Amino acid sequence: MVVPGEADKQVGEAERMAALARMDGLDFLRAMMAGDLPPPPISHTLGFTLSHAEHGYAVFTGTPAHAYYNPIGSVHGGWIATLLDSCMACAVQTTLTGGRAYTTLELKINYIRAVTSATGPVRAEGRIIHAGGRTATSEGRLVDADGRLLAHGTTTCLVFDPRPPKA
Repeated sequence: MVVPGEADKQVGEAERMAALARMDGLDFLRAMMAGDLPPPPISHTLGFTLSHAEHGYAVFTGTPAHAYYNPIGSVHGGWIATLLDSCMACAVQTTLTGGRAYTTLELKINYIRAVTSATGPVRAEGRIIHAGGRTATSEGRLVDADGRLLAHGTTTCLVFDPRPPKA
């Protein structure tokens, strides 16, 4: 049986992890955008892309689809939260030196407007607020093509030195 995403994991996971150990966070994200490193499988699953990164700032773009709808006829809040989590966490990643990693400790999302497939392309922008040695915080905004605010959020990330995976 083929499990969705398993082929992506086998093809790209080891390569991404090796690159993470040797590259700073911004160069790592730029390598993904250039196609030198494979994107994480969730980008394909949820239909969004890292489109821009600079120190302290990351942008993801995506188009909400009917496939992401909840039972009440709008895009599920989890899709929106994942897009915001991605841009905010990658804003943190742009500040990390080689060999450092992060994980989300806290995520807060405020939903402002309903998102549907009629909303069209959206842009999630993450900006660093604080980049410390152990924690980092950032904020994010999800806007439509006209710049209207759809949702916003904040995150706190733990910054750490990852351990090699157990054999």
